[in-house]
Amino acid sequence: MGLRFSILSSGSTGNATVVANDDATILIDAGLSAKRIDQLLLEREESAKNFDAILVTHEHSDHIKGLGAIARKYDLPIYANEKTWEALNKQIGTIAAEKQHVMETGSMLEIGSLQIQSYGISHDAAEPVGYCFYDGEEKLSVATDLGYMSGKVKEQIKDSDVLILESNHDIELLRMGKYPWSIKQRILGDKGHLSNNAAGEGLIEVLGSRTKRVYLAHLSRDHNMMDLARMTVGNILQDNGISTKDEGITLKDTYYDRATPWDRLSEE
Repeated sequence: MGLRFSILSSGSTGNATVVANDDATILIDAGLSAKRIDQLLLEREESAKNFDAILVTHEHSDHIKGLGAIARKYDLPIYANEKTWEALNKQIGTIAAEKQHVMETGSMLEIGSLQIQSYGISHDAAEPVGYCFYDGEEKLSVATDLGYMSGKVKEQIKDSDVLILESNHDIELLRMGKYPWSIKQRILGDKGHLSNNAAGEGLIEVLGSRTKRVYLAHLSRDHNMMDLARMTVGNILQDNGISTKDEGITLKDTYYDRATPWDRLSEE
């Protein structure tokens, strides 16, 4: 059946994504309460009792709010790099030693036939990462919370069947917004968040012949809108000869308050 996934929640109020194949089911981040994660999973006819592991991208609260609680509730192993573990241990309560697994940045983890590659990203956290998932020839890449799309990131996520990519803010809405200038500088900086424009420009270099869909993720509720993100990214792609109509790339929405439907990478 190949890879399938559902983005349970995406945005500054909480992030969590489920990725699965025939052999394994993985949760990426747990930035919502354990109760809320359970509710969202139930709506997708899934349960955390079926999870094989939780992968952590970084230690910010919107990615780990429910991590300790759900890991303890379902006795789940957690994977993160060493620097992230050092930051996590102050925030998520007691995790049994045998459930704490170090997955160094750039390493590959195999759970059954599911292969998971981590890669470094630029964000103001201890050692933030993104993940690529492989099942046979299928490839799903997750790239959010990155201030800019480096050459190494582009190489890692290039030619994915499906890409979950940050499209956090519209630059002008952010500049005119209510945040203090110090926070605006952080968001706009190389260790902040990817703008709609930066997402579109980066996509030009990473879309491949097999890329079908791009999910625009981690949208700001104050400085972005789904229609605006789709329009901005779509216009940049079309200006560079990449169609978002008919047989072209499909741009998909993500939500802070509900899960996306299950999506399968295969056409079956």
